[in-house]
Amino acid sequence: MIKINKLEIENVKRVKAIKIEPTTNGLTIVGGRNNQGKTSVLDSIAWGLGGNKYKPSQADREGSMVPPYLNITLSNGLVVERKGKNSELKVLDPNGEKAGQQLLNSFVEEFAINLPKFMNASNQEKANILLRIIGVGEQLAQFEKVEKEAYNKRLTIGQIADQKQKYAKEMAYHNDAPKELISASDLIQQQQAILAKNGENQRKREQVQYIQNNFDQQIREVERIRKELQIAEGNLQKTSQDLETAKKSAINLHDESTEELQANIQQIDDINRKVRANLDKDKAEQDASEYRVQYEKLTAEITDIRKSKTDLLQNANLPLEGLSVEDGELIFNSQKWDNMSGADQLRVSTAIVRKLKPDCGFILLDKLEQMDLETLNEFGTWLEGEGLQAIATRVSTGEECSIIIEDGYVAGQAIVESQVEEKAAPAQQPTTWKAGEF
Repeated sequence: MIKINKLEIENVKRVKAIKIEPTTNGLTIVGGRNNQGKTSVLDSIAWGLGGNKYKPSQADREGSMVPPYLNITLSNGLVVERKGKNSELKVLDPNGEKAGQQLLNSFVEEFAINLPKFMNASNQEKANILLRIIGVGEQLAQFEKVEKEAYNKRLTIGQIADQKQKYAKEMAYHNDAPKELISASDLIQQQQAILAKNGENQRKREQVQYIQNNFDQQIREVERIRKELQIAEGNLQKTSQDLETAKKSAINLHDESTEELQANIQQIDDINRKVRANLDKDKAEQDASEYRVQYEKLTAEITDIRKSKTDLLQNANLPLEGLSVEDGELIFNSQKWDNMSGADQLRVSTAIVRKLKPDCGFILLDKLEQMDLETLNEFGTWLEGEGLQAIATRVSTGEECSIIIEDGYVAGQAIVESQVEEKAAPAQQPTTWKAGEF
């Protein structure tokens, strides 16, 4: 990975003349009070390596007659220089051959020199950057599309099931009602059949009475007409037999009541209302059960999709352990971006920047006042472990600072003042540094 070995800056924004050799691995903190030139150091590096699109709107130090001068030595031997009235770029490789901005762009990651551009991006943009560099964006998007469709379908099914269940619970159920609807015509036919049977029974009873009367008459006939005794006795015997037969036939006859049927006919509307209510309740409960089955099936489907997403990201070459993407947002150690600490946001951003261009081994960080000393040390240790270089600013003059900027100079760094005096010069001359300042 390519890092910054040394840099010299003169007359850029608030910087008068500084010379820095950043820590190769870990955190180099440029400290100092406000308005002393700390951020100007980072802006100078961004301009030197990122091109004129990073040139400050007022690059020349206010009041200076000497144009800006930048000299950055990289770990791959390249020397990047800007000097002269037009601050022209010169890039020299180790062999002394000239190169240009195109070579710098091949290994300098834009986010490394402009980290706020990444940190201020939307949650979806951050996630898309990560997915793009690990090469699973299209697959994950397809999984999320299928998951969203299944989730929405399950949500609808669940709502319908709940409505059906609620509707079923609110409905009355009549235990005394039959299982099927009653037909009035069927009841009337049953009533007519019973009435017909009862009429036949009545006819038989009347026949008994008729025979009885005939028998009595024939007895009188026998008494009155002796002459026809033989015929009458025969008739009497036959009639007597008929009588016995009729009695035996009629003795076990029982009339059936039509009162229940009559009541049912009168109450048919009420009964059928109860039956329909019961049928509706049964149907609602059945529907609710069927929708619940569909809901559980969709739940299993969503679980499988989410597992596929998890497996996809677990098998991907993620730049940081604990980093993932869920629902189109970056997740680090189960926290979304807005719930991450400032240190974790910097850690995630740094890891993603490194992944974008693995050859870019440095990153510029402004305003690290948000970190306490313990967190700052942890972040520095992490950078060292990752083999990364960070040059950062912090409003502080404490021991955690690698250098202190005071009024555009590095505090305690000896320079020959005559070389940086504010006067016009025919050509840019770099500051002369005394021996032993590093």
